[in-house]
Amino acid sequence: MPELPDITVYVEALEKRILGERLERVRIVSPFLLRTVEPPVASVEGKKVVELRRLGKRICLGVEDGIWLVLHLMIAGRLHWFDKGLKKVKLGGRQNLAVFEFSNGTLVWTEAGTQKRASLHLAAEEEGLRELDPGGLEVLECSLEEFAAVLRAENHTLKRSLTDPRWFSGIGNAYSDEILWAAKMSPITLTQKMKDEDVARLFEATRATLTEWVSRLRAETGDKFPEGVTAFRPEMAVHGRYKQGCPRCGNTIQRIKYASNETNYCAACQTGGKLLADRAFSRLLREDWPRTLQELEMKMGKRNESAVERRKKISPQSHRGTEK
Repeated sequence: MPELPDITVYVEALEKRILGERLERVRIVSPFLLRTVEPPVASVEGKKVVELRRLGKRICLGVEDGIWLVLHLMIAGRLHWFDKGLKKVKLGGRQNLAVFEFSNGTLVWTEAGTQKRASLHLAAEEEGLRELDPGGLEVLECSLEEFAAVLRAENHTLKRSLTDPRWFSGIGNAYSDEILWAAKMSPITLTQKMKDEDVARLFEATRATLTEWVSRLRAETGDKFPEGVTAFRPEMAVHGRYKQGCPRCGNTIQRIKYASNETNYCAACQTGGKLLADRAFSRLLREDWPRTLQELEMKMGKRNESAVERRKKISPQSHRGTEK
């Protein structure tokens, strides 16, 4: 799912193209996309775009008369821009959700896969927009004291706290992994057990990580429209890099899988060498589940030795078969 850095770059790219332009027509292809009936879609047609805004992980397009189009891309939703006259936009294809025709070009909204999770809301004035706001704190605009108060308001794991949109705005699965790696903190640390210096370190890591990635994506996009939006980037330290080497210490990146998500972390850097229990595999293996990197290495070593022994037993038979 596009998160704060990606949404920020999307908004900036749209500002360059549609701010002050007239939204001539909205064509909704997917019947699952539109989640509101008031104001009607027709009420935004023919009106100029007067403001663009990020609301958590949502993109907000404000037009004349105080009406907002609020786009939530969810996991697989993406936006594509076509300058007017360069290419005729076709509505065909199962991935297309909606087409927004502006006076100078066309914005196409697509969603890969069969699960239609992306959503479009229309809202009236600031009051309607506030109803769609999960209420999370903007970490790039808040103080350490505000950050600490929200973090410690309830006792949850750091991973859950950082990714809950009611507490922190715009942070999801990918960048929470990167933040926790930068802070050298375990994803299962309980928030109310953190010392003041740990909260301060997490605060600085959060701001530094998000700021760095906004700058990276801006440089990567330049004057183009962002087309390569993804949660998995080779420059990331741990997210999506399971079984690869940690860029800081060289140890193998580990993971915890749950539902359709996973948490990636470096055990050596973040958990003191302790392997965090994966719900599925730890329950399956029980007492055989390795608790530390050393235990994992020992088990892998024994497994490799067993494989060598099996090959030795098989090898003579295969040679005899070849000789025949």
